[in-house]
Amino acid sequence: MRILVMNPNTTASMTASIRATATAVASPGTEIIATEPLWGPESIEGHFEGYLSAAAVLDRLTTLDFSYDALVMAGFGEPGREGAQELLDVPVLDITESAAQMAMMLGHSYGVVTTLDRAVPQIRDRLLTAGLLQRCAGVRGTGLGVLELEEDADRTTRIIIETAREVVRDGAEVICLGCGGMAGLQERVSAELGVPVVDGVAAAVKFAEAVAGLGLATSAVRSFAAPRPKRIGSWPLSAHLSLSAASSPRNAEFSSQTSGI
Repeated sequence: MRILVMNPNTTASMTASIRATATAVASPGTEIIATEPLWGPESIEGHFEGYLSAAAVLDRLTTLDFSYDALVMAGFGEPGREGAQELLDVPVLDITESAAQMAMMLGHSYGVVTTLDRAVPQIRDRLLTAGLLQRCAGVRGTGLGVLELEEDADRTTRIIIETAREVVRDGAEVICLGCGGMAGLQERVSAELGVPVVDGVAAAVKFAEAVAGLGLATSAVRSFAAPRPKRIGSWPLSAHLSLSAASSPRNAEFSSQTSGI
């Protein structure tokens, strides 16, 4: 089985971290391929960047020249999954719903610890749309920007633990890490708090293995039917970027940024 994990931002180091977490939890025989869009924001902290990223991810998916059995979208609370479900004929899992669904199997209520406070309404809206908000005890921001998560691992973990402790006081019995950039921190946070901690990337990979392993895929009879054929100007942009990068002196840098494809 081959699972594609898509980091929605263009920061290659974050893709590497997400890849490591996904690979660590994948079953024997599951191949993880992780990548990011060729264009778009370096981090996503709001609706504007979220919609840019969604377009960039969908654009990128149209130009990949290899097959895979499931897609994991590694953005927490961000748009675009429904578009990917229309575009692809393989299961599409996102880390927001995967984390919340798994958390609800482990406790009566769960909470989410994320990055900036401005992300909280966006995550709550996503959980509401998915029908998962009723059992959410709270969503709290750490005050850390997405790119700050990688600057000092010990500081990041300490702040996440402090914030998660507040969510537990609010009634959460399980904690979800609310950013793909937090991948790999679940064990340290759980050990400190004494409650289960769900990493969305790990949860989505395991759900993807289960759904694809059962031979299931997104229903295409109505909500997620394939897009109707029509002209879309300059689409896909990634195809033009690939050609430009191939002939550019910065080709080595481009190749580095798209490693794992």
